[in-house]
Amino acid sequence: MRRRIWAAALTLAGATLSGGIMAAAPASAQDSPLMGRWRTAAQGGVVEIHRCGAALCGRLVDAAPLRRNPDQTDVRNRDPDLRSRPLRGLRVLDGFTGGPTTWSGGPLYDPDSGQRAGRGTLTLAEGDRLLVRGCIATLLCRTQTWTRLR
Repeated sequence: MRRRIWAAALTLAGATLSGGIMAAAPASAQDSPLMGRWRTAAQGGVVEIHRCGAALCGRLVDAAPLRRNPDQTDVRNRDPDLRSRPLRGLRVLDGFTGGPTTWSGGPLYDPDSGQRAGRGTLTLAEGDRLLVRGCIATLLCRTQTWTRLR
Protein backbone atom coordinates (compact mmCIF):
# COMPACT_ATOMS: atom_id res chain seq x y z
CA MET A 1 0.00 0.00 0.00
CA ARG A 2 2.81 2.41 0.90
CA ARG A 3 4.52 1.68 -2.42
CA ARG A 4 1.35 2.66 -4.32
CA ILE A 5 1.03 5.92 -2.39
CA TRP A 6 4.74 6.67 -2.90
CA ALA A 7 4.49 5.86 -6.63
CA ALA A 8 1.46 8.12 -6.94
CA ALA A 9 3.32 10.92 -5.14
CA LEU A 10 6.32 10.55 -7.47
CA THR A 11 4.04 10.55 -10.50
CA LEU A 12 2.35 13.71 -9.24
CA ALA A 13 5.70 15.36 -8.53
CA GLY A 14 6.96 14.43 -12.00
CA ALA A 15 3.80 15.82 -13.58
CA THR A 16 4.20 19.02 -11.59
CA LEU A 17 7.86 19.42 -12.60
CA SER A 18 7.09 18.77 -16.26
CA GLY A 19 4.12 21.14 -16.17
CA GLY A 20 6.16 23.87 -17.84
CA ILE A 21 6.79 21.59 -20.80
CA MET A 22 3.24 20.29 -20.96
CA ALA A 23 1.59 23.71 -20.61
CA ALA A 24 2.34 24.50 -24.24
CA ALA A 25 0.44 21.44 -25.46
CA PRO A 26 -3.36 21.54 -25.47
CA ALA A 27 -5.03 19.36 -22.87
CA SER A 28 -7.03 16.44 -24.11
CA ALA A 29 -10.74 17.03 -23.95
CA GLN A 30 -11.10 13.48 -22.64
CA ASP A 31 -9.29 14.22 -19.38
CA SER A 32 -10.40 17.82 -18.95
CA PRO A 33 -11.22 19.05 -15.44
CA LEU A 34 -14.05 21.08 -17.01
CA MET A 35 -16.14 18.03 -17.83
CA GLY A 36 -19.23 17.68 -15.68
CA ARG A 37 -22.20 19.77 -14.59
CA TRP A 38 -22.01 23.48 -13.75
CA ARG A 39 -24.60 25.79 -12.14
CA THR A 40 -24.92 28.92 -14.27
CA ALA A 41 -25.45 32.48 -13.05
CA ALA A 42 -29.02 32.77 -14.36
CA GLN A 43 -32.33 31.05 -13.59
CA GLY A 44 -30.80 28.09 -11.77
CA GLY A 45 -29.43 26.79 -15.05
CA VAL A 46 -27.26 23.70 -15.30
CA VAL A 47 -24.87 23.19 -18.21
CA GLU A 48 -23.14 19.88 -18.78
CA ILE A 49 -19.68 20.24 -20.31
CA HIS A 50 -18.77 17.19 -22.39
CA ARG A 51 -16.35 16.05 -25.05
CA CYS A 52 -17.29 16.77 -28.69
CA GLY A 53 -14.55 15.40 -30.90
CA ALA A 54 -11.21 16.86 -29.85
CA ALA A 55 -12.88 19.84 -28.13
CA LEU A 56 -15.28 20.56 -25.28
CA CYS A 57 -18.90 21.62 -25.67
CA GLY A 58 -21.70 22.38 -23.23
CA ARG A 59 -25.43 21.73 -23.35
CA LEU A 60 -28.25 23.06 -21.21
CA VAL A 61 -29.66 20.24 -19.08
CA ASP A 62 -31.76 22.14 -16.52
CA ALA A 63 -33.11 25.61 -15.68
CA ALA A 64 -36.11 27.14 -13.92
CA PRO A 65 -38.07 27.56 -17.18
CA LEU A 66 -37.49 23.88 -17.98
CA ARG A 67 -38.77 22.80 -14.58
CA ARG A 68 -41.96 24.81 -15.19
CA ASN A 69 -42.32 23.64 -18.79
CA PRO A 70 -40.09 20.74 -19.94
CA ASP A 71 -41.04 21.53 -23.56
CA GLN A 72 -39.75 25.13 -23.36
CA THR A 73 -38.35 26.35 -26.65
CA ASP A 74 -35.72 28.92 -27.60
CA VAL A 75 -38.26 31.77 -27.80
CA ARG A 76 -35.69 34.57 -27.30
CA ASN A 77 -33.47 33.56 -30.20
CA ARG A 78 -32.88 36.43 -32.60
CA ASP A 79 -33.34 34.05 -35.54
CA PRO A 80 -37.09 33.32 -35.88
CA ASP A 81 -36.33 29.97 -37.55
CA LEU A 82 -34.59 28.75 -34.37
CA ARG A 83 -37.25 29.78 -31.85
CA SER A 84 -39.04 26.43 -32.02
CA ARG A 85 -36.00 24.33 -31.02
CA PRO A 86 -36.14 22.85 -27.51
CA LEU A 87 -34.05 24.42 -24.75
CA ARG A 88 -33.29 21.11 -23.05
CA GLY A 89 -30.12 19.75 -24.60
CA LEU A 90 -29.40 22.98 -26.47
CA ARG A 91 -25.68 23.45 -27.15
CA VAL A 92 -24.57 26.68 -25.44
CA LEU A 93 -20.77 26.17 -25.60
CA ASP A 94 -19.01 24.89 -28.69
CA GLY A 95 -15.48 23.99 -29.74
CA PHE A 96 -13.38 24.87 -26.67
CA THR A 97 -9.76 23.73 -26.63
CA GLY A 98 -6.73 24.50 -24.49
CA GLY A 99 -6.03 24.03 -20.83
CA PRO A 100 -4.81 23.39 -18.23
CA THR A 101 -6.63 26.39 -16.73
CA THR A 102 -7.95 28.36 -19.72
CA TRP A 103 -9.79 27.12 -22.79
CA SER A 104 -10.86 29.19 -25.78
CA GLY A 105 -13.44 28.58 -28.45
CA GLY A 106 -16.89 29.47 -29.49
CA PRO A 107 -19.53 30.24 -30.28
CA LEU A 108 -21.34 30.63 -26.95
CA TYR A 109 -25.10 31.10 -26.75
CA ASP A 110 -27.18 32.68 -23.96
CA PRO A 111 -30.78 31.41 -24.17
CA ASP A 112 -31.87 34.02 -21.56
CA SER A 113 -31.09 36.90 -23.89
CA GLY A 114 -30.98 35.13 -27.23
CA GLN A 115 -27.49 36.54 -27.81
CA ARG A 116 -24.68 34.64 -29.44
CA ALA A 117 -21.01 35.40 -28.75
CA GLY A 118 -18.64 34.38 -31.52
CA ARG A 119 -15.65 33.68 -29.25
CA GLY A 120 -15.00 33.18 -25.59
CA THR A 121 -12.88 31.70 -22.85
CA LEU A 122 -13.48 29.28 -20.01
CA THR A 123 -11.14 29.82 -17.05
CA LEU A 124 -11.02 27.35 -14.19
CA ALA A 125 -10.76 29.27 -10.91
CA GLU A 126 -10.20 28.12 -7.33
CA GLY A 127 -13.03 26.61 -5.36
CA ASP A 128 -14.78 24.82 -8.24
CA ARG A 129 -15.62 28.03 -10.06
CA LEU A 130 -15.59 28.53 -13.81
CA LEU A 131 -15.32 31.99 -15.36
CA VAL A 132 -17.26 31.94 -18.63
CA ARG A 133 -16.46 34.92 -20.87
CA GLY A 134 -18.21 35.55 -24.17
CA CYS A 135 -17.35 38.33 -26.60
CA ILE A 136 -19.40 39.66 -29.49
CA ALA A 137 -16.56 42.07 -30.37
CA THR A 138 -13.06 42.71 -29.04
CA LEU A 139 -14.20 45.11 -26.31
CA LEU A 140 -17.78 43.90 -25.88
CA CYS A 141 -17.50 40.96 -23.50
CA ARG A 142 -19.47 39.60 -20.57
CA THR A 143 -18.27 37.20 -17.87
CA GLN A 144 -20.36 34.90 -15.68
CA THR A 145 -19.18 32.74 -12.79
CA TRP A 146 -20.45 29.16 -12.81
CA THR A 147 -20.14 26.72 -9.90
CA ARG A 148 -19.39 23.00 -10.22
CA LEU A 149 -22.19 20.70 -9.11
CA ARG A 150 -21.10 17.67 -7.10
